[in-house]
Amino acid sequence: MPERAPTALRALLLLALAGGSAAAQQPALAASTPAGAEAPAVLRSARAPQPPRIDGRDDDPVWATAPLSDGFRVFDPVEDGAPPMRTTVRVVHDGKAIYAFVRAYDPHPDSIVGILSRRDVKTPSDQLKIMIDSYHDRRTAYEFAVNPVGVKRDYYLFDDSNEDGSWDAVWDVATQVDSLGWTAEFEIPLSQLRFPAGEEHTFGLMVMRDVGRSNVRMAWPLYRRSRAGVASQFGTLAGLRGLESPHRVELSPYALTRNVSVTRAGDFGRAQRQQFGADLKYGVTSNLTLDATINPDFGQVEADPAQLNLTAFEQFFQERRPFFLEGMGIFQFFGVRPFYSRRVGRAPQLAGLVRDADAEVPGATPIAGAAKLTGRLPTGTSVGTLAALTRAERVGNTLVEPRTLFGVGRVTQDLRKGESGVGVMLTALERDLSDSAAAARLRRDAVTGGVDMRHRWAEGRFQLRGSLQGTRVRGTAQAITRTQLSGVHFYQKPDDRLTVDSAATALTGAALSTQFLYRGKVLNVTSGYDAQSPGFEPNDAGFLSRADGQSSFAEVLFRSARPRYFWRNATATLFTSHSWTADGTSRDHMIDGWTELQFRNQQSFFIEYYYQGWGGAMCDRCAFGGPALRKSPSHTLILQLGDDERKKVAPDLTIVAARGDEGRSHTLRVNPEVELRPAGNITAEVGVSYEKNEDDAQFFGTESVDAAPAWLFAHLSQRTLSLTGRVDWTIRPTLSVQLYAEPFVSAGRYADVRALAEARAPRYADRFRPWGDDVGTGADFNVKQLRTNAVLRWEYRPGSTLFAVWSQGRDQDDRNPGVFAPRRDLGNLFRARPDNVFLVKASYWLSL
Repeated sequence: MPERAPTALRALLLLALAGGSAAAQQPALAASTPAGAEAPAVLRSARAPQPPRIDGRDDDPVWATAPLSDGFRVFDPVEDGAPPMRTTVRVVHDGKAIYAFVRAYDPHPDSIVGILSRRDVKTPSDQLKIMIDSYHDRRTAYEFAVNPVGVKRDYYLFDDSNEDGSWDAVWDVATQVDSLGWTAEFEIPLSQLRFPAGEEHTFGLMVMRDVGRSNVRMAWPLYRRSRAGVASQFGTLAGLRGLESPHRVELSPYALTRNVSVTRAGDFGRAQRQQFGADLKYGVTSNLTLDATINPDFGQVEADPAQLNLTAFEQFFQERRPFFLEGMGIFQFFGVRPFYSRRVGRAPQLAGLVRDADAEVPGATPIAGAAKLTGRLPTGTSVGTLAALTRAERVGNTLVEPRTLFGVGRVTQDLRKGESGVGVMLTALERDLSDSAAAARLRRDAVTGGVDMRHRWAEGRFQLRGSLQGTRVRGTAQAITRTQLSGVHFYQKPDDRLTVDSAATALTGAALSTQFLYRGKVLNVTSGYDAQSPGFEPNDAGFLSRADGQSSFAEVLFRSARPRYFWRNATATLFTSHSWTADGTSRDHMIDGWTELQFRNQQSFFIEYYYQGWGGAMCDRCAFGGPALRKSPSHTLILQLGDDERKKVAPDLTIVAARGDEGRSHTLRVNPEVELRPAGNITAEVGVSYEKNEDDAQFFGTESVDAAPAWLFAHLSQRTLSLTGRVDWTIRPTLSVQLYAEPFVSAGRYADVRALAEARAPRYADRFRPWGDDVGTGADFNVKQLRTNAVLRWEYRPGSTLFAVWSQGRDQDDRNPGVFAPRRDLGNLFRARPDNVFLVKASYWLSL
């Protein structure tokens, strides 16, 4: 890798430094109410001569003199309804923290619902939540919630309405249930908030209350569900004098020991490995925070769900690693995803080069270190930069993943008091490709740059969003040729205007996304248009399934304003979308409608029907680089029934049925699930998913006949069964045990192999010609996987945790291909050799 960072990465560093400088120079921006909006309610905070004792009682002298507000209004199930029970809130502060005391009056204290769970798990309990907009920008907020038995949840709210549940703060709360109802007493250290320096501050504030047994929700001040945004509807917390801007340094070193399965000379054994690392959080200024991690470990993360992918598209998996979850809201971008954090530490891309069948290929690439600088300036500017370095990974003498440097930069600027905004984003990647095999397969560097905007008016009822992105990737001619031939691009398709340039060493492209939204009390209307050029390639750091496309959509949604007849909430939606390739070839047309009802007894009903493929739609990916195949219209019906989640036994049923290819293809998936709550601190989920799939046009491969390619398709009969079980046992809010298991079996048999004849013929039967009766059985499959783990989590002091984890994986695909027998297959799976991992990890939080 060159000694100097690439230009794009240097730009990211300068961006971060400029942000820090701006934080120190810019004056505070006074927030005000958007034109036409309701004047926010005001609650004054009193100065506490000494901090109250956090015990859930209001017998501290400071609570007797603190100003009180009780102007709560119901927002669900009706908007601006009279509250069935009184709620009061008081706030005081000193130089170190903000304290709040909330009393939730209840004439039937014995009916208050409090379910014990681990931290950050929402249950159908009563709840009190404090939301603080410490920047007072009406766009962001910190949320602190608790239920009657002391289970804490916290969130970071960004972009006015999006919640980041991965954000974790160190704060305290105590609750009490008494003859008047229940109370919550909060202590929120100023070190956990971000705000500009000043002698006096004004914060945004909202307090919400949920009543578990009736599902009534209320808030101070009034929150209107029919209006876009949440933070923009906050009231005002005034009178905050003498707040100290804390010098924030938090250090969390950790130690880990891991026992893993290894292969040794054709046999199996165990290996013990130790690892040390640390996470650092440093307040560069009162507004900017630096998060850094050295040698991070993600061993306690739950496994990804088992899946079998027979399509031309990459599967998307949710991020589960703490460092790449917390505070990542700043890196959200409207349109195609320019940063997909699962690229950092990804599974080795060159594992196929390993010739030793007994060699142990790691499932992830080790991360040497990562850092991110995030914050929001007084001017309404949000800044985020991230850098990460992954080490080179080898199996024996074979390089399976080169050393890689990632960089991400994001800046957004609020305009019109937060009602509008513009932003820019840049991602950059550079790989060390001194290895010739890697250089022939992977791109050397990649840059994605984009600008996005949003504009909201008429009290948020109308909104317009848009983005424009560009990409450039570079590498050897072999690597860029592989890029053109990949499933994202398929430049080799014989019936379009694209041609493969085997001498090219770079590829560029662009993408456009737009969206219009109208939001009313009853009616919502959304429409949009997206386009990606054939050479658009963000996948070194971002995520895109396919380029070379354009699409438009329109959606009309009706929502009930209040409970009526037999329902509590009701929505009905009509949706249509149309897509084409960049040169105008029709890809798909779809019309979709669905209705969702929540009944007065909290049960739910959902039904959806969509009809797609009409109007001569062409699938330009079905032949994996071959000609576009005309698709016959298909029908899909989805039905879902759900029970009241507050019950001790709450079943749920989903049924999906589809029919296409003039009746030759059809799918039926049945997914019953049940949530069990045998005790107040134990929750279990058990689910079964069975799918019967008959696909008459499954791609089978490519053959050459007299130097001419033949694209083959077959009838695939596939049966898939997966079982999912999860148990959460919470001994107390800081001590919990989680168990998770998912066995998965999928068997498929191929028959009736045919070659493409007239791929665009109107009649389905005319699109293929016979190929051979004895072809197909060698491709039959029977894939079995088991993913399971058990995690004990103990927060033995605030911010400090101990994890004890056992995880097991079993894989088997060499028995009974094409034959589905659940009892036999599950028996074989549980007899397959397991890969067990045992680990213990301890971290210690220090505030310096």
